[in-house]
Amino acid sequence: MLDELDSRLLTELQKNAMLTAQELGERLNLSASQAGRRRQRLEAEGYIIGYTARLAPDRVGLSVQAFVQIQMASHAPDGARSFATLISTRPEIISAWTLTGEADYLLRVWCADLPALNRLIHQVLLPHPAVSRVQSQIVMDQFKPDAALPT
Repeated sequence: MLDELDSRLLTELQKNAMLTAQELGERLNLSASQAGRRRQRLEAEGYIIGYTARLAPDRVGLSVQAFVQIQMASHAPDGARSFATLISTRPEIISAWTLTGEADYLLRVWCADLPALNRLIHQVLLPHPAVSRVQSQIVMDQFKPDAALPT
């Protein structure tokens, strides 16, 4: 179980994962060693699964974000495995979900430009033998940035 200090610590780390034990301790009114031990425990128990840097897409040459829905022609295990392998190898696909409803998969993609998105759809996704339909929605504006998980 998480106590209130654990929840606050997780909230602070989601805001800035580079906080030192000293800085965490100051924010939580704990000693640096107590804050450090709590962080280590939360890591060991699997509450914290990693640390990453958030990049500015435009600064690294990415200007088109899109959500791509995939309908499968077949749900045979071999086709699903093959499609999952394809998705895992494409760096422009930054996340993927299986869904209920009409679409089987939802992909979030970042591409350099519209021709790159077109190539991904027409030369990579549609030719896959298990795929029957691809529908994309291009993001016009993201007015709420990716947020931290509620703790």
